[in-house]
Amino acid sequence: MSDNTDGNRDFLASLEEIVGTRNVLSKPRQLKRYQTGYRMGSGNAFAAVLPNTLLELWKTLEVCVRADKIVIMQAANTGLNGGSTPDGNDYDRDIVIISTLKLDDLILLNGGTQIIGFAGSTLYRLEETLETVGRTPHSVIGSSCIGASVVGGVCNNSGGALINRGPAYTELSLFAEVTEEGELRLINHLDIDLGETPEEIFENLSAKNFNANGLNQSNHLASDTQYEARVREVDAPTPARYNADKRRLFEASGCAGKLAVFAVRLDTFAKPAREQVFYIGTNDPEDFTELRRSILTEFKELPELGEYMHRSYFDGAAKYCKDTYLFIKLFGASFLPKLFKIKGTVDGYLSKVPFLPDHFADRFLQIAAKIWPKHLPKRIREYRDRFEHHLMVKVNDDAVDDMNALLEKLSKSSNSLDYLVCSDAESAAALLHRFVAGGASVRYSIINKSSSGGIMPFDIALRRNDSDWFDFLPPDIEDQLAAPYKLAHFFCHVFHYDFVVKAGVDVPALKARIHKLLDERGAKYPAEHNVGHLYTADPDLKDFYQSLDPMNMFNPGIGKTSKHKHYT
Repeated sequence: MSDNTDGNRDFLASLEEIVGTRNVLSKPRQLKRYQTGYRMGSGNAFAAVLPNTLLELWKTLEVCVRADKIVIMQAANTGLNGGSTPDGNDYDRDIVIISTLKLDDLILLNGGTQIIGFAGSTLYRLEETLETVGRTPHSVIGSSCIGASVVGGVCNNSGGALINRGPAYTELSLFAEVTEEGELRLINHLDIDLGETPEEIFENLSAKNFNANGLNQSNHLASDTQYEARVREVDAPTPARYNADKRRLFEASGCAGKLAVFAVRLDTFAKPAREQVFYIGTNDPEDFTELRRSILTEFKELPELGEYMHRSYFDGAAKYCKDTYLFIKLFGASFLPKLFKIKGTVDGYLSKVPFLPDHFADRFLQIAAKIWPKHLPKRIREYRDRFEHHLMVKVNDDAVDDMNALLEKLSKSSNSLDYLVCSDAESAAALLHRFVAGGASVRYSIINKSSSGGIMPFDIALRRNDSDWFDFLPPDIEDQLAAPYKLAHFFCHVFHYDFVVKAGVDVPALKARIHKLLDERGAKYPAEHNVGHLYTADPDLKDFYQSLDPMNMFNPGIGKTSKHKHYT
């Protein structure tokens, strides 16, 4: 955007002095993977910076503020709605993307009952770290955000697969803001004394120069402690959770990149002594409605998770996510960020070859996966043939016996419902199949490019008392969909519709019709993936963003707000 060649050269030199020459990227080929969203969104950036330490991140921000650059903070770039990349090229200032992936440290507090996650720490590493102390994290990795960061989850109020914990939330964070006068300020709200100056704070935090096992209980929340009671209110005419809910907008929580978040402090949870996964199938959605109501109103201990998958998504994941499933099974989930990096590098180089198709790596992996034998257990594949609707429920400790009794009762009274008490191998396979499913629509649209008109995702929070949760789209809408993938965090009534439309469909018109139907039902959207550049932010959300970032320096245009300085 800028034509000040000398100024740009000096700016890049300043960044290189802070992070090193190799960690400042400015060539188009280098920038491509940072400029392009996982599912949607792309635009030109002036540079991408990869700081090695929190202090380098701070100094990078200082240089960007002085040079009047836009800053987009980015971790794994797994956002579904384009919220961590530029969106088009109609910004009024140069954009600098700051990748936090190298800032992946984690600190256990008070024996692991809480943690501090740095800006690029991932849920993979958090789960592995907590395993050593018998604890589990605030969230689990969702199928739609493989490789997700801890801070990214907080900034988007995402996560919510865990019924008894709700979406990621904290009031304890370390972040930078830019005031209305253009001043960069560091705010330490971790409730830990780390010093006064940015240099002291970052040095003490990074070196763990504080008593991590002797911290006093903070008066501020490090998780959504009210969520379980809220989700149990099955007769309430409002959703259990959604991104614009003012109850859970606080500084870093829900900020959608309008602050530069260095670290967050979060609760962890005791690992259960006993776990059991039940795989439930039916051809009558009312069976699942009754099951949900019984569990939420009668169980003393709620299930850990309850994941719904329609047969369409079962088939999509089985066909288009088989390679991801196999990589995780063979090498572990921690290998996936490396795989995505390799894919991005390969596609970046091969995009220059004229006769090769785009997304060559995905196309190659899709062909390779076909050679592998059937990867799902026999009993689960049989349920795919028998049932249209699938539900995986994971329960812990005393709830195992309660679940057994309830399912035995419902299976006797229903003409359709049946269930499996999964073996360890079946449990792992079923949950992994659900885990990788979010990539099906992306791969489908790549492999079937000529017949697809793009992905039309919906992240929807239905009313807690909405019993007509499945079949409310009219047939003429369904007829316009090439791949009508549907799944849900069922007990909190958050649904993910990842629709791939047929070629030639008027996507804006179809999307508007579906939004109108959702509005009439009292649904809220987005539910947990945040607005990105796909949704228009509600007035409350816009006000929140502007209060955090009055200069509109961080992630401008989010929620279809202004991309210009001071929101002009």
